[in-house]
Amino acid sequence: MYLFSICSLSFFSLFLSSTLIFILGIYYLVVDYSIFIEWEFFSLNGSMVVMTMIFDWMSLIFMSFVMYISSLVIYYSEDYMFGESNINRFIIIVLMFILSMGFLIISPNLISILLGWDGLGLVSYCLVIYYQNVKSYNAGMLTALSNRIGDVSILISIAWMLNFGSWNYIYYYDFISNSLEMKIITLLIILAAMTKSAQIPFSSWLPAAMAAPTPVSALVHSSTLVTAGIYLLIRFSPMLDMYNYGWFLLLVGCLTMFMAGFGANLEFDLKKIIALSTLSQLGLMMSILAMGYSKLAFFHLLTHALFKALLFMCAGSMIHNLSDSQDIRFMGGIVNFMPLTSVCFNVSSLSLCGMPFLAGFYSKDLILEMVCLSWINILIFLLYFISTGLTASYSFRLFYYSMSGDNNFYSSFSFDDSGYYISFGMIGLLFVAVIGGSFLSWLIFPIPHLIVLPYYLKFLTMIVVVLGSYLGYLISNSYFSSSLFSLDNLFFVSFVGSMWFMPFLSTKFIMYLPLSFGYYSSKSFDYGWGELLGGQGLYHLFIYFINYIQSWFDLNYSIYLLTFIFWMFILVMFFFI
Repeated sequence: MYLFSICSLSFFSLFLSSTLIFILGIYYLVVDYSIFIEWEFFSLNGSMVVMTMIFDWMSLIFMSFVMYISSLVIYYSEDYMFGESNINRFIIIVLMFILSMGFLIISPNLISILLGWDGLGLVSYCLVIYYQNVKSYNAGMLTALSNRIGDVSILISIAWMLNFGSWNYIYYYDFISNSLEMKIITLLIILAAMTKSAQIPFSSWLPAAMAAPTPVSALVHSSTLVTAGIYLLIRFSPMLDMYNYGWFLLLVGCLTMFMAGFGANLEFDLKKIIALSTLSQLGLMMSILAMGYSKLAFFHLLTHALFKALLFMCAGSMIHNLSDSQDIRFMGGIVNFMPLTSVCFNVSSLSLCGMPFLAGFYSKDLILEMVCLSWINILIFLLYFISTGLTASYSFRLFYYSMSGDNNFYSSFSFDDSGYYISFGMIGLLFVAVIGGSFLSWLIFPIPHLIVLPYYLKFLTMIVVVLGSYLGYLISNSYFSSSLFSLDNLFFVSFVGSMWFMPFLSTKFIMYLPLSFGYYSSKSFDYGWGELLGGQGLYHLFIYFINYIQSWFDLNYSIYLLTFIFWMFILVMFFFI
């Protein structure tokens, strides 16, 4: 029965495609080769409608990563979504999601980018509202409407590019360096990337999107939806360098990283903590991209995809076995019952923190050393290293709550690692989360660069990680946490834990004026004067006249008779005339 299920077929086809595309991507990288394809649909009055595709090492390797992660996520869904009556529909929606991401990756054309970009937004809405409750609907609307801002900015940039004769942006890197149109288009692309990658002030949709099923979260938060904006900016990076927009993106990226790291330390929802860690890493990618290191941002994008998908899969395994409980305070001692999940969870957490020789170390350590080498001010420097410490802090806090101590759940002995599909999905990502970073490092940076730093800067990363882990222990410690989460610090915890009140600013704050205007205008016009002078007013007027005339006829028979005679007289007069 399971051999030919839609999950198994999707897994084998995606896994095979991923392997072939990865081998092709390595070949293109080694020989520095790329293919640009224009497929003309039709030509009308000299205007061609074409589908454009670019196959270079960057698009092929990213595509293979997306396919590899999604193949394991779909296989993992066989167990996780067990009992779901519409499993086929769920898998088809996920496959549409992957197809949209594929369109985005291979497109050097703004129109085909919009096809993938809008496809991601639309399908992500369908996935976020999949469980069909009020919370899911609210989260889905917040996700869709936040992303619509970016969609509109891409539409406007398409309209601006009508001046140039083609929508293939790679044609315009070099020879339109000083045109106002290109500056405006680059600004619009930056806005689109900020909405899709959830940078400040568009961050509130990303934790809200956790209402989707966990396999979807593993896919969305590792290699697809949230990385689309970063990937688009990597493609547009020559224009970022040309117009000097980097300082703005650098500040936004660092603030996002700091805000998400701080918020994750005060959160108790397992999936939201991991979502905020994704937001923190997106801020890291955005800021290093703004400094001009687009290859380094792409390298971290790939390594982050590997360990973040594994982290979400482990979280899904815990939630699945703990009767869908997501509160980390109910966990504890999971290592005794679920050793495989615990190993995978800790490996991915250590990779996130930058543990030497795991996947995250190769990109994250290199990024921090390049930050130490770069011409940046003290604010950006502090934000980078404080955020790195906060990453270690919430990772240690997660470990402390979920792995150590006694089990706090009410059905302590009813869970284990027995799910074959879940275990296979996690093991498939465990190997790449360990060896993927070094392998990619040798491929993308074949020539070793010597980074010479003073001792205190060289050891600063390690010191910050140790201090961050100690802070995570303090926050988890019962004495310290009880005073931290007391009513004395309610405003501080609410402010930091709700991402600087951003969900309120993105929802109630923005909607208050339009909704109140609509309410009062409806009340005064539709239900007020419009009702008084319109439908209800006319109704009451006619009722009044009918009652008056009826009472006139009923009470005065003589008047009725005289009226009858009067009209008969008039008729007779007309007849004789």
